[in-house]
Amino acid sequence: MAEGGGGPARRKALSLLEAARSRYESLQISDDVFGESGQDSSGNPFYSTSADSRSAASSQDEDDDEEDQGRLVVAVPGGPGPMEEEEEEEAERGGWTRSLRDVPPPHFKDGSGPTRKMPLTASAMDFFQLFVPDNVLKNMVVQTNMYAKKYQERFGSDDAWVDVTLTEMKAFLGYMISTSIHHCESVLSIWSSGFYSNKSIALIMTQSRFEKILKYFHIVAFRSSQTTHSLYKIQPFLDSLQNGFDSAFRPSQAQVLHEPLIDEDPVFIATCTERDLWVRQCSSTGFICQIYVHLKEGSGADGLDALKNKPQLHSMVAKSLCQNASGKNYIIFTGPSITSLNLFEEFEKQGIYCCGLLSTRKSDCTGLPPSMLSNSATPQSRGQYRIRMKGNMSLICWYNKGHFRFLTNAYSPVQQGVIIKRKSGEIPCPLAVEAFAAHLSYICKYDDKYSKYFISHKPNKTWQQVFWFAISIAINNAYILYKMSEAYHVTRYSRAQFGERLVKELLGLEDTSPTH
Repeated sequence: MAEGGGGPARRKALSLLEAARSRYESLQISDDVFGESGQDSSGNPFYSTSADSRSAASSQDEDDDEEDQGRLVVAVPGGPGPMEEEEEEEAERGGWTRSLRDVPPPHFKDGSGPTRKMPLTASAMDFFQLFVPDNVLKNMVVQTNMYAKKYQERFGSDDAWVDVTLTEMKAFLGYMISTSIHHCESVLSIWSSGFYSNKSIALIMTQSRFEKILKYFHIVAFRSSQTTHSLYKIQPFLDSLQNGFDSAFRPSQAQVLHEPLIDEDPVFIATCTERDLWVRQCSSTGFICQIYVHLKEGSGADGLDALKNKPQLHSMVAKSLCQNASGKNYIIFTGPSITSLNLFEEFEKQGIYCCGLLSTRKSDCTGLPPSMLSNSATPQSRGQYRIRMKGNMSLICWYNKGHFRFLTNAYSPVQQGVIIKRKSGEIPCPLAVEAFAAHLSYICKYDDKYSKYFISHKPNKTWQQVFWFAISIAINNAYILYKMSEAYHVTRYSRAQFGERLVKELLGLEDTSPTH
């Protein structure tokens, strides 16, 4: 007779879930970080990196894609399945062995979270200006006016132009940011009579004045003779933003390197071929700790085309994103394009530990035993896995309707975990696989939410694309700090309400109450 709703099977499942929640308690903050979670998050904070996820960080080898599209949750350890018998001569020659030993987890003593206590009355603008303060906005005013003067000296005077002020610059940003809330096709729709018109904010500035500021808007008006890279028009702002991120927030131990979801419009994507963007992101909160922009400098052998999807580019990206992480014992989760033995060993010497998904097509597999990179001809059962070890590094081949490979020096190979599928039950796995699924699933969920609040303005100039992308990140980071502050318990704004509040404060409107 089947077990009833309150029988031993249900009690066991609940105890497994509670044990998992205890193990990944630090991830709880991001469960409802946007204040708008749907039914999927009800009572279940763990989400899968399923094949239909839009996050690039959870991309998998197409030949080995997970077929089960159901959500997964993480639970307490279980036992491994039977291991395959195979020759180990070539593995042992490379230093890899099936003799496993326990590896203690990297000790993390730094606290995480906001570095300053914001007052109960802190506004959306207060949180935003932790990253984009008035001195940065004033520099935009100066540089925009300088560029307008230079432009008119070269192409003729513009009688309709008068120097922009700080108040106007804030309003200009407010109009742009409003497109992240209402998702209009063009920011100019605000002044139209159509569906996306917004009369409540259109009266603050005329459309013609807005277009003039947009025409001359600049972060850096003149190129220095010492400037050698193409990011010179945006680099001072990115540096200032990075300083703001570093000073306002300390990330948790677990972080993810990936290319965030930016925009799904294929027409816009076609115009973004000149640059690639990566981030280092705290997997407990979704806070983006660092942005890295790689520009295509030409079509020759040294250009982005020559490096795209190649290990040397992604290794360079990872090193740049982790340049300030040395000695902090962070655990960095990576996708197949970044995962490599050489990179992980180099990071370990710097006190940075890693756990990465490995692909025989996308990853640099130099130094890994070939026997672990080929699929067994013997039929596999779900949850079976093989592990080889070299020093503190573990190479895992785990089967779950396909072979999944992981490389890690952050988790002990003798520590076991279990992934629970609602339809399939418990699937045993090494602890590294369990941790990868738990942390990456949060980033997938964050990206799905984050993509809704990207500024809709789509400029053709690369530096402007990067600028509005960075502003979008700053606002999301500001909301995370707000969500973790005491001010949230007073006003309890959702992400949409927070965005509307920020827009109205930038526009100088007195009525800043949320409308949703």
